[in-house]
Amino acid sequence: MTPPSVDVVTAPIPATSGGQTMRIGRLTLAAASLLLMATASVPTGTPLSQTERHTLSSDAFEPRGAAPRPPVQRPKHEPPFGAFVGSWDNYIPQIGKYAQWLGNANLQVGHTYLAGNGWADVEGEPVVLGMWSQWRLTDPSRLLVLGVPMLVPNEAHVPDGEVARLLGQGARGEFDSHFLRLARRLVALGGADTVITLGWEMNGVTYTHRCKPDPAAWKTYWRRIVGVMRSVPGQRFRFDFTPNRGLDAIPWTKCYPGDDVVDIVGTDSYDQPAGSTFDDYVREPYGLQDQVEFAAKHGKPVSYPEWGLFRNGDNPEFVRRMVDWMRTHDTAYQTVTDYCPHGFFQCRSNPRSTAAFKQLMSGSPGAPVVVPTAPPAPIVPVAPSTPATPTPPAPPAPPTVPAPPTVPGLPTLPGATASHSAGASPSPSAAGTPSRR
Repeated sequence: MTPPSVDVVTAPIPATSGGQTMRIGRLTLAAASLLLMATASVPTGTPLSQTERHTLSSDAFEPRGAAPRPPVQRPKHEPPFGAFVGSWDNYIPQIGKYAQWLGNANLQVGHTYLAGNGWADVEGEPVVLGMWSQWRLTDPSRLLVLGVPMLVPNEAHVPDGEVARLLGQGARGEFDSHFLRLARRLVALGGADTVITLGWEMNGVTYTHRCKPDPAAWKTYWRRIVGVMRSVPGQRFRFDFTPNRGLDAIPWTKCYPGDDVVDIVGTDSYDQPAGSTFDDYVREPYGLQDQVEFAAKHGKPVSYPEWGLFRNGDNPEFVRRMVDWMRTHDTAYQTVTDYCPHGFFQCRSNPRSTAAFKQLMSGSPGAPVVVPTAPPAPIVPVAPSTPATPTPPAPPAPPTVPAPPTVPGLPTLPGATASHSAGASPSPSAAGTPSRR
């Protein structure tokens, strides 16, 4: 593709300027040449999305500045790990099969998502929440990670103007009751210590809960949700701020809602764009190095709720470097996305990467999961700046889901209920094609 043109304006060099002016002229030309080379490889008109990102924009770069960088390296260790294998309750047995495939490795992290087709999805289906919470309670070292949409419908290509309007409503408290119901259900069903990836990948364009249409309202809305959910007695939730790695539609630092409402700084990190190396992912603006340094400065651990292969095919080097990165930083947990084209256990398209992953993870004993011993102090929600639509009273607590019989290591599970949406965020479609990617 033809790179954008760069106009270099030259002027006559005064006879009295001597070599100094000539050197300045050369530096100017050199700077212009560097700018040309830096932009030549960036396609114009590339959509800013999870699958095609890293284009440059006017607000793309915020210099790191001259401040000292915090120490981020850790002695090599095994953080709690798992895999996303599907959202509904009938995917839970896959975790046990995955562990056996890895030589009985200790998969401690279960990762699932709430669908975002309507507010009933965000409030959480009791059967699904109950079964995942029971999986968590079977072993005290386990950790449940739950992706929670902030707006609905969450994958409907909602235009920016409507997103901004919805974010304003959320910031004024008009959706509080839905998150209150979700929090009450999680506590009642045994998921009081769930890690919540609220509004994941907010710096992109895929989801309605994206940040760019109104970052100020987005941050206020996040704060409201956290305040509402932390107000429920017995909760010990942790909230994971999880953007896409790198620059997407907006620098993710512009969406950060505050240290008092964030417990973990995550990133979703896939092997893309095509032709990039792992070193590129470390050094890029808002990449892996910026993530760990930002988290260290704010006193937070990091996480990798989604990672896997993508645009560079079967790439064992990415797998090895990513696992090593997570083992040498302050990683709270990591979960690989395991369906094609990203993963290994449920995808036969990546034999070399699969072999590398098995070599690295087989027989892993995992690690103790540290959870808060007491709930954080509730945060007072931001008062509405304008009169808001009255919030309907909260319904009574949902009925208790009967605990099904268990077998060692895994609960006995009923089939998926008819109300499970086929459009659930990250689960594969019936044909095996990911619905999110």
